[in-house]
Amino acid sequence: MLKYFYITKNPRVARIAEDAGVDRVFVDMEYIGKELRQPNMNTVKNHHTVADVQNVRAAISKAELLVRVNPIFDGSKDEIDAVVEAGADIIMLPMWKTADDVKAFVSFVNGRARTLLLLETDEAANCIDEVLSLSGIDEIHIGLNDLHLSQNKKFLFELVVDGTVDALSSKIKAAGIPFGFGGVGRVNSKNAPLPAENVFAEHYRLDSEMVILARAFCNSDNVSNYEELRNEFIKGVRENREYEVFLSNQVTDFFDKTHKETEMIVKRIVSEK
Repeated sequence: MLKYFYITKNPRVARIAEDAGVDRVFVDMEYIGKELRQPNMNTVKNHHTVADVQNVRAAISKAELLVRVNPIFDGSKDEIDAVVEAGADIIMLPMWKTADDVKAFVSFVNGRARTLLLLETDEAANCIDEVLSLSGIDEIHIGLNDLHLSQNKKFLFELVVDGTVDALSSKIKAAGIPFGFGGVGRVNSKNAPLPAENVFAEHYRLDSEMVILARAFCNSDNVSNYEELRNEFIKGVRENREYEVFLSNQVTDFFDKTHKETEMIVKRIVSEK
């Protein structure tokens, strides 16, 4: 089964996510440069704090605590020290562009938490061989949103059907490093441009091990009824997991057919943009 990540700074939502079966609660402290990269885009732009990390840490007991810090900057060591002190199990580095960025990150973490690289720049993709030769990297997640922007694509899932994710994932798997990519909504959704069923099938086709539950799965930003949220969260995770069980029993022909279907859907979405 894939590891599910869910982004929130709300301790009550974090506990609901944990109870529903989410594997990792994701506190997002990244803000440096994000607005410049994604101006006027309806993307997630959080600015969580170390206090949020502490509050979520106190709220969960079974799920792991994942914290995305800022790209490497003058204050990276102090920020990472604070996140470790606040109880992060896994620390994610976004927007790295060189092997030196990764070396600095691994050095700052210094074995006190697991390291997760968010590969989301063309520069990172171009130096992946050098990065994979380094020690101290526990996991890699391919960030489709910024990566597709860096390649001037129109739709983030173009990277899944044009061979980009295939090529990167092959190298990462060969290095023995667990990986995942992008986000996913809910199966049985009638309004998704690219159905979650297709996205899950791509994860299984590529032997991915992790995925972010996107806002399309559950947008808890302005929650007012926590019991309703709990019920929806539990239902959504259960249905997604049931579809994963179905996928786990499929053979190569199924994934080849579904991949071709996904290519057609993505092409249609791109043509309409």
